[in-house]
Formats: sequence, structure tokens, C-alpha cells
Amino acid sequence: MAHSRSRTAAVFVTALLTCLAALLMPATAQAASLQEVRDFGANPSGIKMFVYVPDTVAAQPAVVVGVHWCHGTAQDFYAGTQYASLADRYGFIVIYPSAVSSDGCWDVHSPAVLTHNGGGDAQGIVSMVKYVQQRYHGDPARTFVTGHSSGGMMTNVLLGSYPDVFRAGASFAGVPFGCFAGPASWHTGCAEGRVDKTAQQWGDAVRSAYPGYSGPRPRVQLWHGTEDDVLRFANFGEAIEQWTNVHGVSTTPTSTEYNTPRSTWTRTRHGSQVEAIREQGQPHNLQILADEVIRFFGIGQPSGTSLVGAQSGRCLDVASASHTNGAAVQLWDCNGGANQQWTATASGELRVYGDKCLDATGQGTSAGTAIQIWDCTGQANQKWTTLSDGSVKGTQSGRCLDAANQGTANGTRIALWTCNGQANQRWIRR
Repeated sequence: MAHSRSRTAAVFVTALLTCLAALLMPATAQAASLQEVRDFGANPSGIKMFVYVPDTVAAQPAVVVGVHWCHGTAQDFYAGTQYASLADRYGFIVIYPSAVSSDGCWDVHSPAVLTHNGGGDAQGIVSMVKYVQQRYHGDPARTFVTGHSSGGMMTNVLLGSYPDVFRAGASFAGVPFGCFAGPASWHTGCAEGRVDKTAQQWGDAVRSAYPGYSGPRPRVQLWHGTEDDVLRFANFGEAIEQWTNVHGVSTTPTSTEYNTPRSTWTRTRHGSQVEAIREQGQPHNLQILADEVIRFFGIGQPSGTSLVGAQSGRCLDVASASHTNGAAVQLWDCNGGANQQWTATASGELRVYGDKCLDATGQGTSAGTAIQIWDCTGQANQKWTTLSDGSVKGTQSGRCLDAANQGTANGTRIALWTCNGQANQRWIRR
């Protein structure tokens, strides 16, 4: 009997020690997951908010809004795209709104959403963005939106109605801003590609959403499958007309890349503001290349500094956001794109995209030598010194980066010229 009591006491002590050890052990961190957020701010239509915050978040993270398709949910877009895994890699935060309409579609037709601060689903999504910017110190200068189908349409709605909130957007299989405008939630004529307007009319539709707005407009990436039988391919061309007009660039591409980013697909660029990808043979449920979207947004690119011309107020820019050796360097409206982010290295280079260098063409040293980008070689024609007045002087040539002919307009080429301290040679880092 005494032996039995001793054994019972031993078991009790062992159990007690086990419990104490468990209490003293550090808690295992929970892996990041999709979380619902309530009471995030003004929410006129009662839509739902879900957010994905990776385990490791950047100090001032980018914010990406991912908007689901019709008959979908936030959970569907979370599971069906790669944005969460890219967030894990790059430390940005993803907001996944969820529609509450009976068909799971977004309101992209009402005057409320087609008007800045007009209410509806659009204003609810903007409230989500502001919540994340405040709660997680999200970067307003790196806040973006993307979506597919109804979500692609909502992407264009948000870019048009809230140009002050979003820096860029990527619309998959959508329609132009305002194409669905009207009393009904479904617009057959638009869906079938029968709404044909001039570029000016499409641009005016965007501008009328926020009268008096004079700030920068978001950069736009458009994707569409040629075999789309839900929102017909004709909408792709209309959307290109709309956003090129809004940005004041030509519908004629400044560059065309075939078999990019997939075989048989075609990517066109219209300046650095509009990029359009034609997915040859793809249906409405086309391929969503999240990594290409993140590249367009500039997330994950080496951080850099904008070089703003003191005379023009415009940025040192790689034409058409090209990565090709020999691409011209010019003045362009500052838009925060990766093609305007320059990183000075310890060896005197000015790098863009992380692997291309500011380069004096042909190792030229004479006045008027054009400036381009090229693979970084370490040679003297890619070395630069910033002078006390903001001028940027070439190590090999002894000449300065100069806005040709003291030009200030978009597209003004950058060349070498004798250093003179004038405003067209001075650059402000931002």
C-alpha cells in the first residue's frame, strides 16, 4: 500500500513538472494566414475585409489589394493566386476584399463607385487600404490594386475614382472605367465589346470621376485573352485607348515584345505608364501571372532614388520602362516606376532595375553623346560623381548629364554636355 502511494505521488510530481515545463516553454509563433478584419472604417455597402500579413513585414510595406471575380470570395482569390506567397518573399501586405452581393460580383456600374468618395463598394475598399496604411504603416506611395473579371473591372474603377490612393493597378479580363455605367449591374453591350468610344471620350469618363484632380495618375497594366467569351477581347483595345488618353501618351506602342511573357503572347508599352499584355488563345479564365504584376508595381526591385530635374520637375526615366541594352534615358513625369529608381553604388555607378547602368553611348566623351542604359561593365563611361550643386558628372568624359536643348517636356533626351551649372543639369534626389 505504501508502494502504491509512492508511485501515485511520483506520477503526480511528474505530471506537475510536465505542465510547468509546458508553461515555461516559449509559445510557437503561428504561421501567417488570411484573417478577417471588422470595423475598418466607412463601409457603405457592408463588404468584408480579409488581410494577409506575412510573418516578416517590411518596415514600411507596400500594400496590394487583390479583388476577386464574380461568384468568388476573398478566400478564392487568396487560394487561386500567388500574391500571398510573393508577400512572404517581399514583405508586403495583401488586402482581399469580399463582395456581399447575391452573385458575388462587384458594383462597377453605379454613380457611387464611379465618383470620388461617392460611396459603394469602392469606398469600402479604400477604407480597407487606409486601415492597413495606419495599422501596419503601409506605404501610401506603394499602394496598388489588381483583380480578375469583376475584380479587373473594379481595379479600373478604383484607378479612375481614387487616383490619389493607388499608385498603379493591373486589370485582368476587365473593361474600361465606366463601361458598365447604368442602372443595371450587368451591361450586355459592354460585355460583348459593343461599346465603342473615342480615346478622348474614354479619358473624359475617368477625369469626370474626380473633377479638379491634378495629381499624378496611376500606372496601368492590362491583361486580356483573345478568346474571352464573357468580357470580349474588344474591351482590351478600348481600355488601352482610355488609359493612354488619361496619361497623354499615344495608343501607338513605344515598344512591342513578342512571345512575352509567354510564348505567342504580346506585350506592348505606351511610355512608362501603360503596359498591355495580349494573351493569345486564352479564355476569360486566363492565366494570372502575379510575379509579372509585382514586377510592374516595382515591388521587390532594388530600392532607389528618383532624380528630378531642377528645371523641368520631371524625372530621369528609362524610356518605355525598357530593360533592353541601349534603351534611351529621358525626362518624364515622375511616377515612382522602377524605371525611375536609381541606386548609386560605391564604385560610382547609377543603377536601375538592379542590373543596368547609366551609360554614355559608345563610351563617347563629346558634348551631345546620348545617355542610355546598358549591362553594368565597371568601365569609366558608367561612373558618375554628384557635384555640390546637384550636377552629375561623368568620370570618363568630365561632362555632365544634360536635358538636351534645355528641354523640359516629356521625352526630352539626356546627353553629355559641358558642365555649366545651369538648371537643366541639376538633379534633385527624392
